[in-house]
Amino acid sequence: MHDAHEFLETLAIVLSTAAVTTVLFQRLRQPVVLGYLLAGMLVGPHIPVPLEAPEKSVANLAELGVILLMFSLGLEFSLSKLMRVGPSAGFVAVVQCSVLVWLGYEAGQFFGWSKLVSFYAGAAISISSTTIIVKAFLEERVKGDFKNLVIGILIVEDLIAILLIAVLTTLSRGESFSAGELGMTAGRLAAFLAVLIVGGLLTVPRLIRFIVLLDRPETTVVASVGLAFGFALLARAFDYSVALGAFVAGALVAESGVERRIEHLVQPIRDMFAAVFFVSVGMLIDPGQIVANIPTVATFLVIVVVGNVVAVTLGSFFIGQGIQNSLKTGMSLAQIGEFSFIIAGVGIATGATDNLLYSIAVAVSGITTLITPWLIRAAEPTAAWVDRKLPRSLQTFAAIYGSWIDNLATARADREKSAIRRRVKWLIVDAVIVAAIVIGASVDGARMGTWLLDRLGISMTWIATLVVASAVLLSAPFALGLIRTARTLGFDLASAVFPAGAQNEVDLAAAPRRLLVVTLQLGIVALVGWPLVAITQPFLPPLRGAGVLLLVLVFLAIAFWRNATNFQGHTRAAAQALTESLGRQTRLGRAAGETHQSSELEHLLAGLGSPVPVELPHNGVAIGKTLAQIKLRGLTGATVLAIQRGQESILVPSGHERLAAGDVLAVAGTQDAIQAAKHLLAAQG
Repeated sequence: MHDAHEFLETLAIVLSTAAVTTVLFQRLRQPVVLGYLLAGMLVGPHIPVPLEAPEKSVANLAELGVILLMFSLGLEFSLSKLMRVGPSAGFVAVVQCSVLVWLGYEAGQFFGWSKLVSFYAGAAISISSTTIIVKAFLEERVKGDFKNLVIGILIVEDLIAILLIAVLTTLSRGESFSAGELGMTAGRLAAFLAVLIVGGLLTVPRLIRFIVLLDRPETTVVASVGLAFGFALLARAFDYSVALGAFVAGALVAESGVERRIEHLVQPIRDMFAAVFFVSVGMLIDPGQIVANIPTVATFLVIVVVGNVVAVTLGSFFIGQGIQNSLKTGMSLAQIGEFSFIIAGVGIATGATDNLLYSIAVAVSGITTLITPWLIRAAEPTAAWVDRKLPRSLQTFAAIYGSWIDNLATARADREKSAIRRRVKWLIVDAVIVAAIVIGASVDGARMGTWLLDRLGISMTWIATLVVASAVLLSAPFALGLIRTARTLGFDLASAVFPAGAQNEVDLAAAPRRLLVVTLQLGIVALVGWPLVAITQPFLPPLRGAGVLLLVLVFLAIAFWRNATNFQGHTRAAAQALTESLGRQTRLGRAAGETHQSSELEHLLAGLGSPVPVELPHNGVAIGKTLAQIKLRGLTGATVLAIQRGQESILVPSGHERLAAGDVLAVAGTQDAIQAAKHLLAAQG
């Protein structure tokens, strides 16, 4: 009876306080999550308010919230949706999470935390908030391909977060592992997920469809929630997080095709217990602890905002999104949220971390939640500013690179796809072997040292040197294989876009092909290298792995700069040929849109994204203004290669030339960028 009374008292205090604070935050037009956190602080032990709720009871209720929250996230995730998102969002998500895990780990080491706590810190700040971003997009009325890319990245991040939770839960059980034990841990996790997913796919979707056909909402709700708790309990039985089981249950239900109905029915229950979860998070916030650790909070805040913006922007640009969409994507994902609380909560529950990491995660999440709408609004002017500050060669490359990636998606033959898949497999194999050797040498180094000491009788200094040298020699061939395969893969992909001509012909596509090769190599090395650094960093001296990767990236960046400079010369030559073609058409009286190009000119222009001529109308808004004033490249992502004005030609304009009626502009970029540029240039005054 006492327990029942305590449960009722706890529920009344938590929900009543949360109701008041969320109404207040709604009126202030602030995220309701912050209201829940404030309610938790008010009923928690750290603020002297006579509303204190029993922490144990709230924690038990919060676990229900975690299960239902993760089940709902799983409903938004499905294998078919992941296939539609494709590798593009996966590329960005993997690079982003890897870079943030590394930065968070290094920050934790800088503040003197243990390796495990530092790893928790990196994981906690590596996942952006689906809840906060979706709400911000609704408020800002964001639409289009950019929104689809962000949602795709979030889907992949959710999956990464689930895997991180499972790995961290396992690591928290002990402080030392052998390489064999780590391999067994990974194998058990993979086997558990495989059996759960395969068995679930054979039964859960059919079962859910049958239940929905009964057309009894209460039966559907009970069965769905029961399934979520059943899978959570199954995960707990195998010593994994309940969040993992609930998420898998939601993903399996999503394969039934009726997930929207279930999501609608479960939403009220989820919202109630999710509120309790966020209140429980607020109860762990110690304002005094945050004030005493302001430098730590500020450091992680800078890492989250700057690290996410830079990593996501560069990753998005590599997949061909252009400067504008890339920056918008990066500035949209510059926050952390619900998964950060869950990961930090796992650390507290397992005894791996204390409340400090939790308080830091909540403080950083609260601040980034407030600034997210402002970052989204500032994305377009920021993109225009960045575009203006780039060197001319990079401006041209940034506008045209997206069209190369578009061509890459359609230019690959089946034979080429097979070869590319084979090289990707070798990349993965080499990376896994390098990681296994590094981790094995680190965790089993002492054991190997003892074995060598018994047999060789040499000093421990020489034994340590021998172990390190052996690890370097063993991993070197596979590390070199990574670099070699990345180079070959980059060349294969670039050749699919710019096939080589006959042996005795002048290779007019040589400059753009070389630039595309080194750009793809940069992307491939980043995609493989950063996850490798994130995985192996706890087993290496500080900054050792990252230093090697950064050195490789610097060499590739130097090669990229040289090729970008050479490509500018190619662009100028192609622009000259294009203006001569436009001039001939003007003299013959042909319409600007009716271009007939020789095969040689088409080959020369292939590296420029198939430029399209656009004639300015007499009453257009662009008349009398410069390209810089109308922000053509910053707003559309397209670039102007040349301007034909009667008998006068302006090659690769700087952006300060004033436009006149009747000018014919050779516009290059992706198809979407060219269409946006046409719309902007054709706008009436």
